[in-house]
Amino acid sequence: MATDAEIAAMRRALELAARGRRTRNPQVGALLLSPSGETLAEGWHHGAGTAHAEVDALSHLGSAAGATAIVTLEPCNHTGRTGPCAEALIAAGVARVVYALPDPGTKEGGGAERLRAAGIDVEAGVLGDEARAFLDPWLTARELDRPHVTVKWAQSLDGRAAAADGTSQWITGPVARADVHRRRAEADAIVVGTGTVVADDPALTARDSETSALFQAQPVPVVIGTRAVPPSARIHAHPRTPIVHATHDLAAVLDDLFDRGLYRVFVEGGPTLASAFLASGFADEVLTYIAPTLIGGPRAALTDIGVTTISEQRRFTITSVDTLGDDLLLVARPASGAPSPSATEGEMS
Repeated sequence: MATDAEIAAMRRALELAARGRRTRNPQVGALLLSPSGETLAEGWHHGAGTAHAEVDALSHLGSAAGATAIVTLEPCNHTGRTGPCAEALIAAGVARVVYALPDPGTKEGGGAERLRAAGIDVEAGVLGDEARAFLDPWLTARELDRPHVTVKWAQSLDGRAAAADGTSQWITGPVARADVHRRRAEADAIVVGTGTVVADDPALTARDSETSALFQAQPVPVVIGTRAVPPSARIHAHPRTPIVHATHDLAAVLDDLFDRGLYRVFVEGGPTLASAFLASGFADEVLTYIAPTLIGGPRAALTDIGVTTISEQRRFTITSVDTLGDDLLLVARPASGAPSPSATEGEMS
């Protein structure tokens, strides 16, 4: 059973993991504790080709004999660009390893067994729920062989995304919009439909809301739909080359993005596209920005998502509710055991 010191160290390891770059590799943090529970060294994975978190932590110590290693992900048992972390911990003489999540990789997994075979005490599952939430995008890509999809929309209190004449800028305030741009910068791709491009001509960049300066990290703009993208559309000036899919087949689009190494997809494309992703079952996370205003009229934030009777409702679990200026941000994920869409769904209507 994990000690209080080990649980506290795991929380710190998750903080360290967040310092790593968001790439196709997992963000991992690690600490080394003395037998009395004091922190000896810290480390995290800085990016592809660099030392893994455990090895990074070990590099700051002359000797780790008898220490306890705290790691957010099971130490790997695979030689890639770097050697197996399980072997490095064994060679360093650690006495105990505590980790949060098992590695789902068929090649990378098995580190715990290797450690135990070497006589090292191993504790698994410490703060596992927190680690899974943190690594959810990476785990989705590894386990489902498709990108992790976040669907975002802004709405009024009465569930409208625009006024009756189609105007929608701005429903939410500057703090909420700044949060959207921060999340865009964390995504690999930002996805909209051709209808949004034609109607709103969005730039689809991640920008500082005060200065309008572009963030260094920019998502690749992706446009879905059979309507032509106007040559004058602002997305052509995006710092990343746009990807245009003249199709309504969302599964095919996600397959293509996955093959391109785009594992975090941020869907911002209006009611039709958002509803299509929800109907298909491809929404791994929903961000709903709610403004304290009433609009009325026919322009709902969502359209048909394939629910015809109450027993078919798509249940979600709310993971957080935050106040952003005058607005609320509700974050939700599909509830476990919720009804799944039929296998034939996955195309925009």
